[in-house]
Amino acid sequence: MALQLFKIDSVEVNSPVTSVTFSSIPQAYTDLIIKFSACSSKAATDNDQANLTFNSSSTGYSDKLLYGRNGSAASAASTTSYITWAAIIPAASATANTFSTSEIYIPNYTSSNYKSLSSDNSEENNSSTDYFVTMLAGLWSNTSAITSVTLTCNGGYFVANSNFTLYGVL
Repeated sequence: MALQLFKIDSVEVNSPVTSVTFSSIPQAYTDLIIKFSACSSKAATDNDQANLTFNSSSTGYSDKLLYGRNGSAASAASTTSYITWAAIIPAASATANTFSTSEIYIPNYTSSNYKSLSSDNSEENNSSTDYFVTMLAGLWSNTSAITSVTLTCNGGYFVANSNFTLYGVL
């Protein structure tokens, strides 16, 4: 069976916002995919992160991150009130008009099991000495169907021209 993507919703940021929410997500698909390109207004640093929550819940999240940065590989883990590293995004001190590319895959979002997700991301700074490439595995330990997804800019705002698209998968 061929993978079919159906665009559910999209958001293009016109003026800075701290978060983007997809709400009233139809329950007619098997999986969800979020594709986005973003940049942060956070100052005095080279990058920021986009955090993720489901259904406005602030409990039950854990994630493991594998990343490459500046030619070195490392990992990190987190158990917090959100998915910590849904994406690493360029900050204000990064090269002007450089945006990350990110994809989050959420299988079986309507099931009564815990919800897993995976994310892959590339954050460039137009430099051979500062870049991030990440892969993340996350878990929301909740059996509710996912009806909304919120991405929040951790240290600043998503700047104008950041864009986010939610797809349903059949």
